[in-house]
Amino acid sequence: MFENLFKWGFEQPLFLLLIVPWLLILLWKKNGGYWQDKSQSGFLFPLTNADRNTSETVWSRVFYRKKWFLDLAILMLILVLARPGNFSEEMTIEGEGVDIMIAIDLSSSMLATDFYPDRLEAAKELLADFIDSRPVDRIGIVAFAGESFTLSPLTTDHSMLKQLIPELHCGMIADGTAIGMGLATALARMRDTPPESGLVILLTDGVNNTGTIEPMTAARMAEQMGITLYSIGVGSEGMARAPIRRNIDGSLVFGNVRVEIDEALLREMSALTGGRYFRADREETLEEIYNLINELEVSEITAESVRYFRSWYRLPMGLALFFCFLYLIPDVVLKKFP
Repeated sequence: MFENLFKWGFEQPLFLLLIVPWLLILLWKKNGGYWQDKSQSGFLFPLTNADRNTSETVWSRVFYRKKWFLDLAILMLILVLARPGNFSEEMTIEGEGVDIMIAIDLSSSMLATDFYPDRLEAAKELLADFIDSRPVDRIGIVAFAGESFTLSPLTTDHSMLKQLIPELHCGMIADGTAIGMGLATALARMRDTPPESGLVILLTDGVNNTGTIEPMTAARMAEQMGITLYSIGVGSEGMARAPIRRNIDGSLVFGNVRVEIDEALLREMSALTGGRYFRADREETLEEIYNLINELEVSEITAESVRYFRSWYRLPMGLALFFCFLYLIPDVVLKKFP
């Protein structure tokens, strides 16, 4: 991951202190009448008096104060010594992360409103935050209800992954809660993950009631693969307003139902793999669980800052040469020789 920071400045700012004596010299010259005495111009214009009266001219206006150009040239040279330019800092974050598959329940009960606005939307929002907190990990997402599918395989393209999260919604696959199928699909995407370097976060709010693979069978697969399972039961204690049936037109009818989570099963599955089971009864608790998993599964991250500087000395150098040219041109071109 790269982060670029740009700012303007000077590579050798101490040279800017030379501006102080430069200003003092200008002040001294002014107080000494240097700028008021036309006899100090040091050159004569080859113009008649008539010409002077009619034009006062561009030449006289520009070159009469010719020593100003010398002062400006010196100022530009001071800026050249200070080396103006822009700094760019590139932050490189590297490390050895872990492989994380997230299996999320899409059964209709995830539309229960004991979370705001419902369980699924709250879980999706916190999932995006969790992905941001794991910059070097490969992360993938599996969704399950009555069956399961892979939304994204393991990837380090987290921006793309977060763009896919809003596509998750209840009803996109057959309804039901196939916990074993969800875990098995996640494990299938981790075939190449080395042992002890991967984990599955399984988030559900119900009881396994369908699927061709039993949850404990999938948990034993995870144990053999060296994959750690962290399971999260989502739902408040007691009753919650949730879908109870679907109308002929496909709309859902809501009612108060008892929250049922097979905590004993989820706890046993997690313990078998060396993981843990968590109960999230509100949004804040779910966020705390994600933070705790972050602390338990630490990635080795190294950050290296590389600083670049692009100098813009050519601009003040060009102005210095230009002012020197204006300073010298009267004596070279316009001076009246005897």
